[in-house]
Amino acid sequence: MHATSHPEHQHPADHAVEHPDHPDHPDHAGHGSDDGVNTMALSATLHCLTGCAIGEILGLVIGTAIGLSTGWTIVLAVGLAFLFGYALSTLPLLRAGLGLGSALAVVLAADTLSIATMELVDNLVMALIPGAMDAGLVNPVFWVAMMIALTAAFFAAYPVNRHLLRRGKGHALTHGYHASGPVTGARRFIPDLSTATLVAAITAFMIGGLVVSAAEELGVGGGVHAAPAPGSVPAAVS
Repeated sequence: MHATSHPEHQHPADHAVEHPDHPDHPDHAGHGSDDGVNTMALSATLHCLTGCAIGEILGLVIGTAIGLSTGWTIVLAVGLAFLFGYALSTLPLLRAGLGLGSALAVVLAADTLSIATMELVDNLVMALIPGAMDAGLVNPVFWVAMMIALTAAFFAAYPVNRHLLRRGKGHALTHGYHASGPVTGARRFIPDLSTATLVAAITAFMIGGLVVSAAEELGVGGGVHAAPAPGSVPAAVS
């Protein structure tokens, strides 16, 4: 067999590209079926989405806090979205034993198109929603618009990831590297963040932002604390 006579050819990324639909390879079980591809595309898209959401929100928070213009705030948010998107995909590869350079090379090839699609759609939707780009962080319009934009970005990137996976590209390039055995040494300290955990954390954060901003708009707690000066942080929030 190929695996026995040529052990040096077991490079996971090459294996994923050359045999994307081969049913006999355990590292890629299910890739040949639509259900398997759909499940992996869903996971890959959600994983990218969480990184993009972290970067987008952090970029907008920083841009607003230091008084950047709308244009520069978008640039910062997009840059951080790529940074966190790549970082979340790199961590499992480092945990599996790859060097930083090799891990980054795989992630750049695997996730760039997906993240770029998300960022394009996300920012386009935010620009089209009236008042979304100018809304402050303590404004329900911002959080509702962000939820709509990220949802649209997910549906835009899902078919992209599915198309790439069916051809052994995209997230398939990273799949073969994920650690399947015990993780030892310093690699044990690299965070093992599941997609479900990341999605739950981002969802909770955004719902929390929406609730706080809605409470501020409704003036909840106004009878207890004096009205804050314009631009200051309300005591009820801090």
